Amino acid sequence: MFMEKNAVKSVREMLGLLGSGHAVEGHLVPANDRNPATFDPSLDMGDGHMVPTRRKPGRRALLDGNFARRKLPLRETEYCIWDTELAGFGLRVRPTGNTYWFVRLRHRGKHRRITLGRSDELVAELARAQARRLLAEMALDGLPKRAVVKATPILSDFVDTYRDDLSRVWKASTTKRNWNAWKTVIAPAFGAMRVADILPADIHRWRDDCAGTKEGLFNRALPVLAALLKYAEALRLRRKGSNPCRGMPRYWREPKERYLTPAEYRRIGVALREQEAAYPAQVALMRLLLFTGARVGEILNLRWDWVQPPRLLLPDSKTGAKTIWLNSQALEVLERIERHEGTTLVFPNRAGTRPLNFDNWWLPFRARCALPDVRVHDLRHSFASTAIMDNVPLATIGRLLGHVLPETTAKYAHLSDDVIGDAANRIAGSLAQAIGLRP
Repeated sequence: MFMEKNAVKSVREMLGLLGSGHAVEGHLVPANDRNPATFDPSLDMGDGHMVPTRRKPGRRALLDGNFARRKLPLRETEYCIWDTELAGFGLRVRPTGNTYWFVRLRHRGKHRRITLGRSDELVAELARAQARRLLAEMALDGLPKRAVVKATPILSDFVDTYRDDLSRVWKASTTKRNWNAWKTVIAPAFGAMRVADILPADIHRWRDDCAGTKEGLFNRALPVLAALLKYAEALRLRRKGSNPCRGMPRYWREPKERYLTPAEYRRIGVALREQEAAYPAQVALMRLLLFTGARVGEILNLRWDWVQPPRLLLPDSKTGAKTIWLNSQALEVLERIERHEGTTLVFPNRAGTRPLNFDNWWLPFRARCALPDVRVHDLRHSFASTAIMDNVPLATIGRLLGHVLPETTAKYAHLSDDVIGDAANRIAGSLAQAIGLRP
């Protein structure tokens, strides 16, 4: 009994030395033969032995601001106090009295200890948050990550900033048409949206809103928006391959193919002779379009340096450098055109600074010919159809028109089918007559 009292006294002295803030965790073992497995809440320190609970190596505590402000005991060498909530987070106490937050982590098989800062300069909550972030990064190391896209400007600001850069890769006529599509169609729908936030669902909604009367506008504006977002990808403002316009179908529209009939050609010829005295330049330009099948922009911007009979050598066109072959009728038209001093343009305006305005003359001219539905580009289609009727091969027609791809000329194949069908009917009629059948 005496020894038991001495043991209790020793335990009490030890607890007093450690202090109430660092009490030893443990449990009492009864001094008599009572069943130790049965917990008795009335058991007092004097009724048994205090057996400390086995603790893990190292000192542990809840590392918060209150703990960091305590005056911790110093030792000859530094020691660490580990956090009881966040594994790996700790406080290092140096012999000088300075304390530092740190985190210990395992990275690819090796242990690392990263100092976060002094406890008197970095608050405990922020140190704990930094430690938690570092531990999470190490845990996710090696796993695939989603590409992080930085905050992006709205599309209107993006276009204003990079408009000149985008225009450099477009021809002047293309630039004018594309910026008109941006201002009238794209900007009202997407101008206020951030570049990285435009999704395929937004393009689908836009397409649905354009159903009906705006289908043609959508078809022309879609590639413009696709080009803008592609450039955004090149500038890392969108993830690579995230263009929402990719694969978006355009509205199917009936092709506008208008071919002049012989009677309509005669009406045009009569009207040209009547207008020749008053508008010689416009009439000459019109005849060159009829005889060459060239695009109106190619003839409007024609310069005398490019006229090298029997061809026109254009340094640039819709499809790049191009050769336009001149027939005898086209050469005769060029020989009659009067040259203007101070300009190399074949068809300049009055000031000689730019090509003449052909549309102002064309619109009333086609009304004079009773052809209100004929476009200038239909003269090019009619040139190809006339060549088909004269049995000119499609490959030759493609070279005359300056087509780079055979598929572009293939749209005239149905005209050649009509010629072949007509020839088949004539041959069959001749054979039927030869064998005595009614042709």
